[in-house]
Amino acid sequence: MTSLWLLHTLLLLQVHLSNQLEDNKIPPSLCTGHPGIPGLPGAHGGPGQPGRDGRDGRDAAPGENGPKGDTGDPGETGVRGLTGDRGDPGEKGEGGKAGECAVAPKSAFSVKLSEGHTLPLTVGDAVRFDKVVINEQGDYNTETGRFTCKVPGVYYFAVHATVYRASLQFDLMKNAHAMASYFQFYGNWPKPASLSGGSLLHLVPGDQVWVQMALSEYSGFYSSTKTDSTFTGFLVYSDWKNSAVFA
Repeated sequence: MTSLWLLHTLLLLQVHLSNQLEDNKIPPSLCTGHPGIPGLPGAHGGPGQPGRDGRDGRDAAPGENGPKGDTGDPGETGVRGLTGDRGDPGEKGEGGKAGECAVAPKSAFSVKLSEGHTLPLTVGDAVRFDKVVINEQGDYNTETGRFTCKVPGVYYFAVHATVYRASLQFDLMKNAHAMASYFQFYGNWPKPASLSGGSLLHLVPGDQVWVQMALSEYSGFYSSTKTDSTFTGFLVYSDWKNSAVFA
């Protein structure tokens, strides 16, 4: 009985207080004010913690090759590099074939009078030195006493005459011209004397050179077992050009 009364009393008290609170509220229409001033921006927040690494993506299939690009312009020439070290010697090569041997042109002769040879007594006759010492090319003819040029060039000719109990005068002839003349007068000497001379001549093929009597009465060429009269000639140098081998 007492408990019910107490509960009833509490309910009545709650209702009474609720009514007072409702009576004390101010209507919203009587409380309208101006908008407030915007507040200042807040301070920046601190950096957040780094996020976790994402997972690796799946491998994609290889792509197709793209089209070939155009050729680029040539680049500038680079700076010359330093000279490298000398390389090791290479192996010795095989020997080449033997070449042809160059043969220099040749022409030489030396002849003399044989003992008891009869000399020409007519002016203009060639002295025929009939005994050959050397005449490998056959350029001197013992029958005519004349040398005939085959190789063009400069030649040297020399005549040595032994003179005994007679005067002597002869010419060194080239074709129809006397190139040099020699003379010795007999002075009643008891022993043989000598008369010698020589000359350089330029010849072309076909030219002839010989020793010719100048005076019929001055024909004192002499030859014996102890002394000789000789005629010699040889090529000094050839005029042939641009050829290393001669027939």
